[in-house]
Amino acid sequence: MKQLWSVLGNAQKLDGGSMFGNAPKVLWSRWAPADEQNRIDLACRCLVVRDGARTILFEAGIGAFFAPELKKRFGVVADRHELLDNLAGIGVQPADIDVVVLSHLHFDHAGGVMTAFRPDAPPGLVFPRASYVVGERAFARAQRPHFRDRVSFVAELPGLLQATGRLELVAGERSELLGDGYRLHTSDGHTPGMLLAEIRGERGPLLFGADLVPGMPWVRRAITMGYDRYPELLIDEKAALLHDLAARGGRLFFTHDPQVACCKLLPDDGGQVVAAEPVAAFAGEPA
Repeated sequence: MKQLWSVLGNAQKLDGGSMFGNAPKVLWSRWAPADEQNRIDLACRCLVVRDGARTILFEAGIGAFFAPELKKRFGVVADRHELLDNLAGIGVQPADIDVVVLSHLHFDHAGGVMTAFRPDAPPGLVFPRASYVVGERAFARAQRPHFRDRVSFVAELPGLLQATGRLELVAGERSELLGDGYRLHTSDGHTPGMLLAEIRGERGPLLFGADLVPGMPWVRRAITMGYDRYPELLIDEKAALLHDLAARGGRLFFTHDPQVACCKLLPDDGGQVVAAEPVAAFAGEPA
């Protein structure tokens, strides 16, 4: 039996307009109030799955790898590596992590696998035994980013992951490391090759929404982010995946929603999928 824990990493504050794309502020401010700098609160929430003898971590948040000037620029709230502190709070040490699944290698999803910033030392990895699962095309994008999105990637990270000798690059729906209890969907709308991991459990499928659906407001079909590479494609991908998930009684896990970790999906009278029954956190629940 799989058990689930939602674990928070370092929070972030980013420009609300960027997070809601072409939606007007009069609309998105109802869902996410902005501060005096027009920034909204964002979580970097990770998912721990205990699957028999294995401990699997889905994403790692931002962490604390940024130098102070970049930490301020990107609105990282705390100095400490809060994911490691919060993992310790549920009895998980870095050496306990067997597999880390990274949907893509943007810094706010993968930076937490790196050690905290030290001016006198190069970055390393914090999970000494872990194997890593990354989409093949997402990894290629991190190695050769476009000029428009290169600031979203950490230049050192691909090399650090390769150097472990424990990196699996996935091209299809199945990961050899994860096995048959997991299904991987691929999305290109936010960034090419992003993996969306589906955890199969007794309560039905749970999909890690990554940046296809980063929080409750983005369940709405038309709501996208300014950071999305191909917004129209993302809308089509989101509609197809959420309709399929709702039809199978699935749930959706949010990485960036500051209040909600998970929700169910239901069809409404207009044929759209809507969020229902939000859950604030997981603390050892069965999958």
